[in-house]
Amino acid sequence: MTYLWLKAGHVIFVIFWMAGLFMLPRFFVYHQECAPESPENALWIDREAKLLRIILWPSLAVVWLLGLALAMSTGAFGQAWFHAKLGLVLVLTAYHVWMAGYHAALARGERRLTGKRLRMINEVPGVAAALIVILVIVKPF
Repeated sequence: MTYLWLKAGHVIFVIFWMAGLFMLPRFFVYHQECAPESPENALWIDREAKLLRIILWPSLAVVWLLGLALAMSTGAFGQAWFHAKLGLVLVLTAYHVWMAGYHAALARGERRLTGKRLRMINEVPGVAAALIVILVIVKPF
């Protein structure tokens, strides 16, 4: 029964985390389209900060905690599919940290990327999620 609760919690917080990972780059696109010193700019800084603080960072922590607990309880550390999944989760975690840094840069007024580039970057979590689901469900190796 503990395994099922761990699994349910893990999936719930993965959904929260992924929602945030999809939303934040879109926020960046809209943020960059407004004037740097406008009241709208300040609103986007606040929205991004809240998304990071309220949804993304807590979800990331819970996903890792429950995911590691699941891996230990099932012996997944000895399975090749899990190593591939773990690698992809590390990529998503790095993406998350990069986005938090990009938020800080936007808050300082730095606009390093174009809206088009941000829209392309927004595909990273979708591709990673699809690969992770295949690895977890199919266990191809």
